[in-house]
Amino acid sequence: MNDILTHIDKYHKLSAASRAAFLDICTAKHFCKGSFLQQANESARYIYFIQKGLVGYYTTNEKGAITYKMFFAENSFVASTSAVVGNLPSDFAIIALEDCQVIRYSAAAFRSLYQTRHDIALFHIHYLEENWVVKKEPLEIALRNQTAKERYLKLRADLSLYSRLKKHHIASYLGITPTQLSRIRKELKT
Repeated sequence: MNDILTHIDKYHKLSAASRAAFLDICTAKHFCKGSFLQQANESARYIYFIQKGLVGYYTTNEKGAITYKMFFAENSFVASTSAVVGNLPSDFAIIALEDCQVIRYSAAAFRSLYQTRHDIALFHIHYLEENWVVKKEPLEIALRNQTAKERYLKLRADLSLYSRLKKHHIASYLGITPTQLSRIRKELKT
């Protein structure tokens, strides 16, 4: 479990006592490809740290069409964040796109820790600032202002992620059909 502590330290160093308290709420879990870490419409009770593998974060519309919002690979924290904060059922499902090894911890137990341990609270604040403000805002702007082709090129530039995704995952993330994705790929080959 040292990899999660190393990752936390990138945001804010924890004291030895806080590290021990945090590890006390953590459990190592394995999820097989295709299994759910979080089902949509169920309470979001856990936060996951991806040690190995890839997960997708998606919603399903009334017709059953899936739209991927984000993908999370190694050294990423993933949860249905708004559901955790609001103590509500999740609008999103989180599915293992590959076999995954994760560290799971209770969101409620984590909340108790950051309410009593200043260094854990600082880690949480720095993490949220970096990942849910600094990184997320450009993604939201891109969805409104960039074409599917421009967003595809940006996704393709992240080869470590792109090479692990199936065509239908990419098309769903871009908000287009697999046929439209094929046209974009064909156009870019010329």
